Amino acid sequence: MSNKRKEGRILMGDLQPKLISCLKGYSKNQMGKDIVAGIVVAIIALPLSIALAIASGVTPERGLYTAIFAGFVIALLGGSNVQISGPTAAFATIVAGIVAKSGMEGLVLATLMAGVILIAMGLLRFGKLIKFIPFTITTGFTTGIAVTLVIGQLKDFFGLSFNHSPIETLEKLKEAVLCFETFNPWAILIGVLALVILIVWPKIKGVNKIPPSLIAVIVCAAIVKVFDMNVSTIGTQFENIPSGLPAFSVPSFSFETVKSVIPDAFTIAVLAAIESLLSCVVSDGMIGAKHNSNAELIGQGAGNIVSALFGGIPATGAIARTAANVKNGGRTPVAAVVHAIVLLLVLVVLMPYAKLIPMPVIAAILFVVAYNMSEWREFVHLIKTSPKSDICVLLTTFVLTVVFDLVVAICVGIVLAAVLFMWRMSGVAEVERKGSDDEKKEIFKISGALFFAVCDKIAELDINENTKTVVLDMSSVSAVDASAMHRLSEFLGKCKENDVDVVFENVASQPMKAFEKSGIFEKQEQITLT
Repeated sequence: MSNKRKEGRILMGDLQPKLISCLKGYSKNQMGKDIVAGIVVAIIALPLSIALAIASGVTPERGLYTAIFAGFVIALLGGSNVQISGPTAAFATIVAGIVAKSGMEGLVLATLMAGVILIAMGLLRFGKLIKFIPFTITTGFTTGIAVTLVIGQLKDFFGLSFNHSPIETLEKLKEAVLCFETFNPWAILIGVLALVILIVWPKIKGVNKIPPSLIAVIVCAAIVKVFDMNVSTIGTQFENIPSGLPAFSVPSFSFETVKSVIPDAFTIAVLAAIESLLSCVVSDGMIGAKHNSNAELIGQGAGNIVSALFGGIPATGAIARTAANVKNGGRTPVAAVVHAIVLLLVLVVLMPYAKLIPMPVIAAILFVVAYNMSEWREFVHLIKTSPKSDICVLLTTFVLTVVFDLVVAICVGIVLAAVLFMWRMSGVAEVERKGSDDEKKEIFKISGALFFAVCDKIAELDINENTKTVVLDMSSVSAVDASAMHRLSEFLGKCKENDVDVVFENVASQPMKAFEKSGIFEKQEQITLT
């Protein structure tokens, strides 16, 4: 086989859906485990999908559309053995903001465009770029999203009556405080009961395999119905909830609409990529497998496109549901397919009963989701143990996520992390003058990465009047950029004017390639490499 054909197979393998490789040697035993895992995850995803749709400012059934259509397509085309995809808490505030600003058509268009961006990212092999997102940034915005999710549910948990319809997180908090005197004691009672069930049920042996969210929904809905409590339900907030399959629909749009939602599309795409690939990394550690990051991006892109065309909202890999899949025996994408099919049956048969679910229960479920995703222990640990620069990035990302939005938080966080990293690296670089037995010979040892932020260090390369030879020991130089080469070129020009020979010692691979490409050696006849 030729090298070109081998390279082609490697490249195509990078984009191959995991379902193809997982079905090779697929056994009946594993099929049984995948089916059970898919059913369990579907039961978990049912109330979560409805709750996350409501938190996103859309109607309840759209959460199920997302879990069904996006979950199915991503299972077929994605790059993970066990990834479960659907609506997630990370998107809730972002989607709510897009809906408030551009309406449902704007959200659909933004989701479609995000899907195209994700597919392009996969085809361009951007999957590995996740490693360039610092842990402090992911922790900061994850904790920030959890806080915004909690604030967004205060109204329903306490049964408050708002005078306005705030969109921003701080506005929602302010409105909740100003209107707290309108609280509904029955809503609080049901919300607290739901929280107790969600917290205590998993600790009861023998029944803890039944999802606590399902128990909370059934018990609280029954109590509200039987005792005719004055508690807001999905049915009182959303009329005519459809139970059948959604119609395929392509949104109408104009150039102005496309232009206005481009930032939202990139936000959805970037967040979907980050969250999905992080979920893949976590699940890889749980099952000892390795995901195809670029195939996962393509799968996520296709899933979001299909979700939008069938009335869904943005989807991404859900870490909690993926972990539940693994714990219940799921090991191939078949489990995710089963999860989508079961939710489809629920949509067709049981959706009319969703109107009985009390809104405080939805809020309680999302409180628990926010707590589990907040990573507050990791957040506190980072503050206690990290360097000040990392703490600065963490807190900045967290605050900006809560006060503004995720786009601002990630952009500022990455820029700040990069600037602080360059500042640290500039402190590592140094030029040290070494002694020499020959008074006509100067020896300098250069250390660190030579880039634009340390060009002033190169100015420390000076030559005496009697110097005839300068030796530059570059054994500790890992990299050189154009700015540093420009300064070195100026120094070499000065040496040439003074008829001083320059010897480069122990030049590493990257600096050598940079020097050769720039032609810096060809311009200076008195340069020697050793």
